[in-house]
Amino acid sequence: MEFIENREVEKEQLKAIFRDMVKYSPSKIIGMIGNAIIVPVYTSLLSPEQYGLYSLSIAVLSFLCIIFSDWVGLSGLRFFKHHQMTQDMPKYLTTLVTMLVSNLCLMFILAFIFRQNFYDFFHIPVKYFFAILLLIIPVAIRALLFQLLRAQLKSIAFTVSTIANQFMTILLSIFFVKVCHLGAIALLLGMAVSITLTDILLIFQSNILSWFRLQKIEWHSVMPIMMYGVPIAATSLSAWIINQSNKFIMNSIHGFSQVGIVGVAYGLTLPLLMTIFSIITVAAIPRIINMYEEKIDVRPLISRFTGYFVLIALPAISVISLYSTDYVQMLSSNDKFLEAFKLIPYFAFGTFFMAMADYTTLQYHLANKTYIDFIIKLTSGIVGVVLNILLIPQYGLAGVGIATLSANFLYFLLSIIIVLPGLRLIYPALTLNRIFLSLIPCGVLYFVYTKFVELPALFEMLSLLAVFYGIYFTLAKTVMKRPENG
Repeated sequence: MEFIENREVEKEQLKAIFRDMVKYSPSKIIGMIGNAIIVPVYTSLLSPEQYGLYSLSIAVLSFLCIIFSDWVGLSGLRFFKHHQMTQDMPKYLTTLVTMLVSNLCLMFILAFIFRQNFYDFFHIPVKYFFAILLLIIPVAIRALLFQLLRAQLKSIAFTVSTIANQFMTILLSIFFVKVCHLGAIALLLGMAVSITLTDILLIFQSNILSWFRLQKIEWHSVMPIMMYGVPIAATSLSAWIINQSNKFIMNSIHGFSQVGIVGVAYGLTLPLLMTIFSIITVAAIPRIINMYEEKIDVRPLISRFTGYFVLIALPAISVISLYSTDYVQMLSSNDKFLEAFKLIPYFAFGTFFMAMADYTTLQYHLANKTYIDFIIKLTSGIVGVVLNILLIPQYGLAGVGIATLSANFLYFLLSIIIVLPGLRLIYPALTLNRIFLSLIPCGVLYFVYTKFVELPALFEMLSLLAVFYGIYFTLAKTVMKRPENG
């Protein structure tokens, strides 16, 4: 396929993406705050063993969602523009909903037939497993409707429903823990009620009822969705192996309490940081897909936003890692979980490389060659599992960290090695050079803090970020200013 440069369209879409980022940012910022609240609140309500059970339950939930539901919603996003242009949305939505319902029915059948295998493999109590199976229904509906909102570029509706879901989940979970005294399962119950209410809101926001019709499915339209979505599911499963399998391996070796420590470190890094990092991708990807479908060269936009991601992510990740002990103390209300600081640098930089890969692997999604993404992520996942098995018995928590960081870095590395024709990433050299120069004075200031001056950790962290961004934007406006046509 031939693509053309169109500077006017690029500038127009760049401005539109920034507008969408502003609209999406409240949901992401409040989502980050919500994720930051969850860890201290939940760790104050639960023992390490109960928090470990909760962490394992969420890992099992994500495992089932990856296989049976999430990829349907992502396919809905990818092909929405195409079917909107061909004006066959009722058939398309009928196909998506039918596939989702069929997948969930298949899941329940398999879960019933192989229930004992599930109990044994995941080391999870029976009542938790059945709670997860019920929870997946509203979660799957939410995933599809959220992607339809993104496809329609309804950023404000997305923001409202995300914020409502976040805080309803926290408040209802606290309520059920306090009133029902059900331990970790009360958190799952709170999630179920909150997400169900959110689904009702999303049905109206997405306007799906005006499009959806019960009609005969044209099976030829199923295959493109399957060919795109199934590799995504396999890829997401590989990511799950990288970032979640360590909990099950740790549980089999050291028990639920150590899983609780891993869960806290995970909760303070990946979901919290990815919420903020995704402000760019949640706004940019739908418009980049639309440009690609219109045969516009999207590489300059991808390059621009890759640079913005590094600008946002790298300073935050570095500061969190340098002050990992203080970071855990600030965001964990239970001293029994403080050991999680050992994992923070590994998980934080692992999150950085995983999020960076969203930009380097976008090429496979645009070209509908998601099987490549699957292959490289599966390779990374296998490496991660092997490292976990080898390192956890000897190094404990440090082994988990090394394995997770190594697997995520390998995934990113492979994604910049395996490049599709016409979609090679244009590296944002100017932005990266500014970042590098801005980090040097921050390193000097950190050395001063560690050797000569002792100030409150939060002040030091914020001052390092302030110095970095002050120098960066000074460079951007003066000696390293972007050319007018760049």
